[in-house]
Amino acid sequence: MRDSVPNMEHEGVDARLAARLAELRAERGWSLGELAELSGISRSTLSRAERAEISPTAALLNRLCAVYERTMSQLLSEVEAEPAQLVRAVDQAVWADDDAGFMRWSVSPPHLGMRGELVEGRLQPGADIDYDRPPVPGLEQHIWVLEGALEVTVLGESHSLRTGDCLRYRLWGASRFRCLGEQAVRYALVVVKP
Repeated sequence: MRDSVPNMEHEGVDARLAARLAELRAERGWSLGELAELSGISRSTLSRAERAEISPTAALLNRLCAVYERTMSQLLSEVEAEPAQLVRAVDQAVWADDDAGFMRWSVSPPHLGMRGELVEGRLQPGADIDYDRPPVPGLEQHIWVLEGALEVTVLGESHSLRTGDCLRYRLWGASRFRCLGEQAVRYALVVVKP
């Protein structure tokens, strides 16, 4: 099992992510108000995220990914160096939403020429994350539970998964990930762009 990540690493990623979010908005010529309208996120929250005053939650990043038509891995990879062919465990990009009890490793960072990526996720007991929309409509996802128990809800249908279970689907609408039980759940997620 992976160890937790030092706070200094989180701070560096958060600062680079904030800068990239500001760049993406500027590239489109959008005001904070326009982005707030498109994403459903308040102007003040967007402003604070772009200045690295807050660390964006998983749900907030998902909304921004939907607006910018990127998967979360794509967005996070844009704040890292060009992905290598071989990625050692110690070099895999890590992102955490500490308030939600969620950690995410980009096991195989996305590459512009490839449609698939592999992610490892961990939810702490009691963690419950709602995504109101897919970052890219029609994403193919495969979730394989490595340890623990996970409830995944896709388009209103709930699936309880235990160690070794695998669920696959195309993501067109809302989804929810909830840790079941008293121990953290660890899962592998394969994401394939349409």
